Amino acid sequence: MTNDNRVKSDNRIKKIVVLGGGTAGWMSAAYLGRALGDTVKITVLEAPAIPKIGVGEATIANLQKVFFDFLGLPEEEWMPECNASFKMGIRFVNWRTPGAGQAQGRPHGTGKDHFDHLFGLLPEHDNLPLSHYWTHKRLNGLTDEPFDRACYPQPAVFDRKLSPRHLDGTKWASYAWHFDANLVADFLRRFATQKQGAVHIEDTFVGAEIDRRGHITSIRTEGGLTLEADLFVDCSGFRSLLINQVMKEPFLDMSDHLLNDRAVATQVPHDDEANGVEPFTSAIAMSSGWTWKIPMLGRFGTGYVYSSRFTTQDEATEEFCRMWGLDPETQYLNHVRFRVGRNRRAWVKNCVGVGLSSCFLEPLESTGIYFVYAALFQLVKNFPDKRFDPVLIDRFNSEIETMFDDTRDFIQAHFSFAPRDDTPFWRACKELELAEGFKEKVALYKSGVGVNLPVTDESNYYGNFEAEFRNFWSNANYYCVFAGLDYLPDHSLPALAHRPESIATAEAGFAEVKKRQDELLRTLPSTYDYLRRLHGK
Repeated sequence: MTNDNRVKSDNRIKKIVVLGGGTAGWMSAAYLGRALGDTVKITVLEAPAIPKIGVGEATIANLQKVFFDFLGLPEEEWMPECNASFKMGIRFVNWRTPGAGQAQGRPHGTGKDHFDHLFGLLPEHDNLPLSHYWTHKRLNGLTDEPFDRACYPQPAVFDRKLSPRHLDGTKWASYAWHFDANLVADFLRRFATQKQGAVHIEDTFVGAEIDRRGHITSIRTEGGLTLEADLFVDCSGFRSLLINQVMKEPFLDMSDHLLNDRAVATQVPHDDEANGVEPFTSAIAMSSGWTWKIPMLGRFGTGYVYSSRFTTQDEATEEFCRMWGLDPETQYLNHVRFRVGRNRRAWVKNCVGVGLSSCFLEPLESTGIYFVYAALFQLVKNFPDKRFDPVLIDRFNSEIETMFDDTRDFIQAHFSFAPRDDTPFWRACKELELAEGFKEKVALYKSGVGVNLPVTDESNYYGNFEAEFRNFWSNANYYCVFAGLDYLPDHSLPALAHRPESIATAEAGFAEVKKRQDELLRTLPSTYDYLRRLHGK
């Protein structure tokens, strides 16, 4: 017997170059570094002169489990480094009635026109979510209590600016985070370079080399470097230097679904001791769009997202500054233009777009950072070798397309179903066509059945990213937003007509919400007090 000394070809990916730093770039380096270990060399090319957008400062509730837990980073380690605060949901202000935007926190400032989109799954009664029983009561004139306050204890906690954790650290509600995106990028840069061995190069991209297959073989820098790799991750932001400019992948404009294409943003100092820290994001309706408010210790981030078809930059700036009492002549303001839509394909040959280079939706539901780690999750799940099997690429692209389009449709519904019609912008939103697939979901909601099948096990749902990814906007999300906008089902769940005893005993479920609310109001610390302890201040 003779020995077979033939050397088998090694098709493993050995080098990855991430083009672009910022939040997306360093999240990519850290996540891929953890997933692939020391079998792959990861290099991040970051242009020092390119300003970071830094508007994605609010997140959604699975960030810790899907991203930071994967990296082995507990909240207590990364939150103080990033001036992070808590977010239990979004408070929508002025989306139902006409009028100018209302500044929050003076002392409350929301008036009667506000509703809350909350994290967490709906309580159940008799194997049905409370949303069905609330709909039955509302449509039959048996209650005028808003959906959010009938089915969740959180709105009353919002009003008092209390914490999602008790002082002993016990967590009582699902929550996400507010943070300084630039600090997050800096923190992850240190983590990826110091603990994972990623290489950080500060230089400017000038071009790329392509082989006969159409694959990128290397990229060149202004400083004369040539960076070779097997896989390239494009995190170059709206410029999309690799996916759009080198690979020539078309960008699919979706301004026929969403009208907003500009933003003016700033930071505003805040007296936390006097006014408290709100544990929620605010989305305040304006004449031609909406303004976010993202509270953190010592300040809040805010920005007016608007449509250039209906207002000018100067008009939007004046409206925005007037609401907060800012002087546009002295206040630092960041003006941002953005494109709405996604690339036809997020992964082309050996180049994957992550973050703004791949897709963008206005941050109404705080999905920008989610899109980053969702793409990274799918990339690792479908990670290739040098053969770049098209089956893996196609599956990745299909998942990203579904994720983006479902979210686009949900955000469009906020504007389409909002009762406001007092300005040309709000009237134009009602004229935009909904996607056919989304019309089916709306029809299910209107029928009383609900949009998606209710998920009952919150611990499994929020810990199972596969389940979340395929059913991201749950029945609870649709009810919070649609009912909050006074867009109600045509009738209650037909099956309830056959369960009168269930309708009668459901009152115990609503009473339990109130009991839990009262208990929380008595025992919770303020968000400000909890954050001071967490941050060591």
